[in-house]
Amino acid sequence: MASQTLTEWSNGLCDCFEDASTCCYGFWCCPCLACTVSGKFGENQCLPLCDICSPAVLTACGIPLFVPPAVLSLRVAMRNRYGIKGSICKDIAASCFCVWCSWCQMHRELKHRNKNRTVVVNVQPAPVVMVQRNPPPPVVVMNQPGVIMTSY
Repeated sequence: MASQTLTEWSNGLCDCFEDASTCCYGFWCCPCLACTVSGKFGENQCLPLCDICSPAVLTACGIPLFVPPAVLSLRVAMRNRYGIKGSICKDIAASCFCVWCSWCQMHRELKHRNKNRTVVVNVQPAPVVMVQRNPPPPVVVMNQPGVIMTSY
């Protein structure tokens, strides 16, 4: 297994003012931001609904749930995919005590990673085939009696 050099997050957990649009998006509609982050990361967009529904369902069954599962799993997966330093303990702390900040940080990280992506577009024109729809009438030439020559 090849070793990967670990990097830091491109922004801090509380660096909301580095990207005001993400900060506003997370403040005014954090569930929508969470679904956006999940979709952009390649997961099901409805995954963050587990954070909303699972505590109520599990508490009704007598099982207390303190850690939101979707934000924690996406945070760990993002750290592993991009080689970001950290630990599961730090991810649990960020997921439990700063859930909105955690979603905003992951959104800013995805924007940072996608900004550095290079897209190559093939600009070669498609081949063109010329078809003659109405060919000109053939030219008929008689040079000897009984011999007809045609030309197109």
